[in-house]
Amino acid sequence: MMENEYLLLSGIQHFQFCRRQWALIYIEQQWLENVKTIEGQFVHDKVDQPEIKEKRKQKIVVRAMPVLSHELQLQGVCDVVEFHEHPEGVPIQNFDGTYIPHVVEYKRGKPKSGKEDVVQLVAQVMCLEEMLMCTIEEASIYYNEVRRRLPVPITETLREQVRGIAKEMQSYYKRQHTPRVKMGAHCKSCSLEPICLPVLTKSKDVMQYMRRYIA
Repeated sequence: MMENEYLLLSGIQHFQFCRRQWALIYIEQQWLENVKTIEGQFVHDKVDQPEIKEKRKQKIVVRAMPVLSHELQLQGVCDVVEFHEHPEGVPIQNFDGTYIPHVVEYKRGKPKSGKEDVVQLVAQVMCLEEMLMCTIEEASIYYNEVRRRLPVPITETLREQVRGIAKEMQSYYKRQHTPRVKMGAHCKSCSLEPICLPVLTKSKDVMQYMRRYIA
């Protein structure tokens, strides 16, 4: 697979939240906005300024940094990557010294009960590790409601989970397959509910459902 055919890294969050939602967006190219998606876009607009690098004492801050992984066959953008000067770090082009990278992902709202934000962050870290040939032990997620960073240890268990998710995404995409939905409370907060029609897709017989609804 060529690099320009790699799947978008941002999709791993949708896939972890709901495989059908991911397929509707990335395979069928369908999308609807709701309050949450608009708020999320506003949060990212504040940090998505490509190619901006700032040097602050012993730290370099890079915003909207493009990353990719040949292993995962994913490509995307890190909201913010901080490079902290450290003797055991890696060299950074156009800067003296060596640095340890720290990925920071910005999210709307507050920490979620699921792992969708975490696996997206870990995928970003794995892309950066592959590009810089280093190991990153910790990253952070910043939630705009709690207004602070939450550290996320990058464990081998999480790395294996991301590898499995990436393979499953590739399988669905190659087959152009949109899976059926498993209904849950999360459906109510999904902007694609009017397109997804989870009640209909769950029913084995749509006509049977319509008869019950009319009755």
